[in-house]
Amino acid sequence: MIEAALESGRIATGFAGQTVDRWEKSGGAGPVTEADIAVNRMLAKELQAARPGYGWLSEETEDDSTRLVRDKVFIIDPIDGTRSFIEGSSTWAHALAVAEQGVVTAAVIYLPLRDKMYTAEVGQGAQLNGQPIHVSERAELTGASLLAAKPSYAPENWIGAVPDVARAYRPSLAYRLSLVAEGRFDAMLTLRRTWEWDIAAGDLILREAGAAISDRAAQPLLFNNPTPLLNGVVAANPVLHGNISQALRT
Repeated sequence: MIEAALESGRIATGFAGQTVDRWEKSGGAGPVTEADIAVNRMLAKELQAARPGYGWLSEETEDDSTRLVRDKVFIIDPIDGTRSFIEGSSTWAHALAVAEQGVVTAAVIYLPLRDKMYTAEVGQGAQLNGQPIHVSERAELTGASLLAAKPSYAPENWIGAVPDVARAYRPSLAYRLSLVAEGRFDAMLTLRRTWEWDIAAGDLILREAGAAISDRAAQPLLFNNPTPLLNGVVAANPVLHGNISQALRT
């Protein structure tokens, strides 16, 4: 998976500086580029050849229900943060995960233009470029640094007053999850329904870095669902995660 992520970076950055062909997906699902498709094509070929018994779920592949009867499944976002990629930003990522019986067991998130490779395997901890990482230990919600989009702070999402936090944002969900795992931010949340491929790799990296991660109703995340959508995501160290969950209106 690490080698596949590195090759994804080589393919995607090969489009840098070019006028990349792009189009909008049907149903308002956002943009896609020829780079997304090229990366997806390589990943499907290489990973499925290496593990032919695994199912396949990718943002850029038409869904195949046979994945539902496989014990293990690849969950892939060829380029997470396609809008950032189009704009020439460096905050887009390749996100690769394997889930077994709904639980992610191996994960890689790679940001080639930032030279950041986040990895995790069950029971082995989480690493950034080979060095161990851990979530922050901040317990208080007030004053915590929180990665979230502006709509998350709408008053109707909170039981009491909107918490007084240090607000920040990154367009790639995979990168937001990784930054919390790295301890650079205290927490992240997204309250909208979220595709599994945006979250799967970050789920394990966070858990192996000592975080608690759940949906917006504080329920565990399970992957490879018939409709691959999650009910939002909340991630932080266990104490802060509990404080955020208690403050949210579910």
